[in-house]
Amino acid sequence: MKAVRLESIGSLTMRSVEKPVAGPGELLVRVVAAGICGSDRHMYKGEYPTAIPVTLGHEFCGIVEEIGDGVTRFAGGELVTVDPNIACGTCPACTRARPNLCERLTAIGVTRDGGFAEYVAVPHAQAFVLPTDFDPVHGAFSEPLACCIHAIDKAGIRPGDSVAILGGGVIGLLMVQLARLAGASEIILITRQQSRRQTALRLGATHAFDPASSDTIASVREVTKGGADVVIECAGVSDTLQSGLKMARRGGAFVLFGVTPAGVEVPVLPFDLLINEVDIRPAYLNPFTHSRAAAMVASGVLELDALVTRTIGLEQVAEVVGNAPLPGEIKVIVRP
Repeated sequence: MKAVRLESIGSLTMRSVEKPVAGPGELLVRVVAAGICGSDRHMYKGEYPTAIPVTLGHEFCGIVEEIGDGVTRFAGGELVTVDPNIACGTCPACTRARPNLCERLTAIGVTRDGGFAEYVAVPHAQAFVLPTDFDPVHGAFSEPLACCIHAIDKAGIRPGDSVAILGGGVIGLLMVQLARLAGASEIILITRQQSRRQTALRLGATHAFDPASSDTIASVREVTKGGADVVIECAGVSDTLQSGLKMARRGGAFVLFGVTPAGVEVPVLPFDLLINEVDIRPAYLNPFTHSRAAAMVASGVLELDALVTRTIGLEQVAEVVGNAPLPGEIKVIVRP
């Protein structure tokens, strides 16, 4: 079969490899749609820990084609979305119901072969069934949505709250919709790209600011009358981390979600954090939220078609991952 392999840092190549089989407790899934994530670019550049060599692709859905020994809850032919993050279940974090912090966490498409391939073998416990008449492209959004749901859980948005979101990529635009569904009265998206600001306004943002042409800290504080109740950082950039902390109201929450390259340091002012009691809440991965994401995607409550800007084949994955997103690009979907 065809698979896109990360063979070394900066070397991503489509290869012909042996088709996997479903081992005991596993499913063989024929990949129908997979999303390219910013984390794939981080792994390509060596900015995020991964196994090498490995087939990338951790946002995907597909059809169950083979069932391994000991699996009884699948009959074959189901459309499934797959939670890529596999916790050990026994370490201190797992026994405290924090599987995203598992000491022995492995991940499909990160430390074991993933969905930028025609087929992938996955543990059956990681698979969640979607409706058979469902658009599989939407199913590929389940994994990033699951991570966003965890961030929204951490944010604790209440009806009537004001929310500022930094970063207008697919994550920021999912956060806009989730904040709206949570009842936020003011939803402010901050991103440089005009097309993304326009999309955010269509999806429920009440304001969209360009940090290149305005003082976004002052703008957010003016709109929210003193600062946002919740700030969600989705860009993973040192500048947005620093400015986002200044957008939160006294006693507000700052949710750290965007992935910065490992080793990046960001200066903060501890005195300001202290006297303003800004509550910093990192949100990492998707603990127990993938099934909720699958249910949300299947319900149709989210606008996902507006987030798909390109569909490609496996042959184009290396080029797309190896380069910066195109202007206006939101989500690239791979159809093997």
